[in-house]
Amino acid sequence: MPKKKKKIGSYPNAMIVMSLTAALFLIGFCGLLVIQSKKLVSIIRQNIEVRVFIDKAVTKAGQDSLLTALKARPYVNNTPETPNPITFVSKEEAAKEFIEGTKEDFTAFLGENPLRDSYRVKIGEDYFEESKLQAIKKDIEKLGGVYEVVYQEDLADNINRNVTKIYAVLASFALIMLIIIVLLVNNTIKLAIYSQRFLIRSMQLVGATNGFIQRPYILRGAMQGTIGGVLAGGLLIGLQQIAVRNVEGLAMLQEYDKLVILVAVVLALGIMIGIASTYQSLARYLRMALDDLY
Repeated sequence: MPKKKKKIGSYPNAMIVMSLTAALFLIGFCGLLVIQSKKLVSIIRQNIEVRVFIDKAVTKAGQDSLLTALKARPYVNNTPETPNPITFVSKEEAAKEFIEGTKEDFTAFLGENPLRDSYRVKIGEDYFEESKLQAIKKDIEKLGGVYEVVYQEDLADNINRNVTKIYAVLASFALIMLIIIVLLVNNTIKLAIYSQRFLIRSMQLVGATNGFIQRPYILRGAMQGTIGGVLAGGLLIGLQQIAVRNVEGLAMLQEYDKLVILVAVVLALGIMIGIASTYQSLARYLRMALDDLY
């Protein structure tokens, strides 16, 4: 049986594509976690509340006046996602919530309801900092009819610090994976091209330019990167759909426009790595002396 002739630019694909797919998937998974964590933080920020307790001596007209003043404040979360940023809670409703939460009826031994009517005000996402929340508290307390303003202190700074740490860890992991993928794919392609080093030298000896020799290898690298990127993107979308169907509440964290952008970035990254690694590995053999080929 005649031996199959080697063709320039032809070498095994499977190992390179598998390496690219695995690494690109892990990088894309980090990106997916970042997208969903940012959405989660955004939802938390949009739902942070400041409790404005009303003085017991304030009349209904005074409460309405206070409500009008609160609505005019720039820090109130007046966005389409939050149609009712200010909610009135009567002292009876507050007592009911307290009893349901603690399972203790304090009115039984106090003989009265000591709680106050209040407004729950949702604050805009741009004000999700401890210093800004403190300023908001002081501003509201200046309004007539306000007895006290309460919010969960240090929550904003704690969340911001933790989110920064999470992003730093994910970014570090993605960077490490990017370095690993470049080294791994580069070495794999280098070994694959090694088997064609004499064919490359033969092409040079008959007068082929470096560009002519590189073209089929570069195209092959681009194809491998494309296949790896498509497979990694498909795995990401599949994983995301499985998670949405099986994890309750995860659907609200999905941003499909950003998922499409993430898949496009993974695909572009795969093509870039495939081309760059092939070009770098091939350049070595194009410059190598004849004696070094053996």
